[in-house]
Amino acid sequence: MTGHGETGRADRPVAADLTGRVALVAGATRGAGRAMAVELGRAGALVYVTGRTTRERVSEVGRASETIEQTAELVTAAGGTGIAVAVDHLEPAAVKALTERIDREQGHLDVLVNSLWGGDRLIEFETELWDLNLDNGLRMFRLGVDSHVITGHFALPLLIRRPGGLVVEVTDGTAAFNRAYRGNLCFDLTKNAPHRIAFGLAAELKQYGGTAVSLTPGFLRSEEMLDHFGVTEENWRDAVAQEPHFAIAESPALIGRAVAALAADPDKERFSGRSLSSGQLAKVYDFTDTDGSRPDGFGYFEEVVVGGKAAGPEDYR
Repeated sequence: MTGHGETGRADRPVAADLTGRVALVAGATRGAGRAMAVELGRAGALVYVTGRTTRERVSEVGRASETIEQTAELVTAAGGTGIAVAVDHLEPAAVKALTERIDREQGHLDVLVNSLWGGDRLIEFETELWDLNLDNGLRMFRLGVDSHVITGHFALPLLIRRPGGLVVEVTDGTAAFNRAYRGNLCFDLTKNAPHRIAFGLAAELKQYGGTAVSLTPGFLRSEEMLDHFGVTEENWRDAVAQEPHFAIAESPALIGRAVAALAADPDKERFSGRSLSSGQLAKVYDFTDTDGSRPDGFGYFEEVVVGGKAAGPEDYR
């Protein structure tokens, strides 16, 4: 139950105005990061987009078809201003140079989105710690925790210059969902860390009028996930035969719209320190996914898949 005719809702983007705002989306090459950058741009923001894959160089993720230059072009095409900067956020000197550039060119920062990851290929699910590839496990910490801390260290002095700043720590799973073990100790720790980072930053930013949240998409139809199932955004429902839970999947635009709505909310501080999901914010701010549905992925997983409620994905769209 995903189309306009089935839901009774049309595609409803957020009505956000971020004209004059400056954002940094760290990890904007593809997926949720790209979508958040684009939707911030659609609302009028100037967006610095960073990542490791450019038209000249491919990161360890190995997906040459998605680049930060493409993301910047999409931001500009959507109505904002996209600026691509190749940065490895595990290199403090590179992140410092990035923030110094933002300072020179803009003088402040309004939104910081930490969407840094790239470690899916390293996960060995249902494997005990003593049998894990230790190098892969430690690399996950570097990609999903160290990079966030390094970026915040250098970017936050720009963000606290003006009240109303927003930090979004992107992760996989709400804090409630992640109380259940995620099947790999290093992955579990990595994806719980952003909740604590947001919680801690909320306390530190309060005196400056800043807000920090952790945010997760639901079952994300990222480029990599679509490739995994051998489908496209146009025929993604064909993958439900392989994976029934994919019926609750959402496009990356949903979390993009969530970030744009949150950034434009003058009362966003009420969420500071909290774990949020794209589906939750779609209800709060009354926007939909691109197909007119409003998927609540984690509501579905928590109540139906884990909780055993007699319901289906169609009841959560």
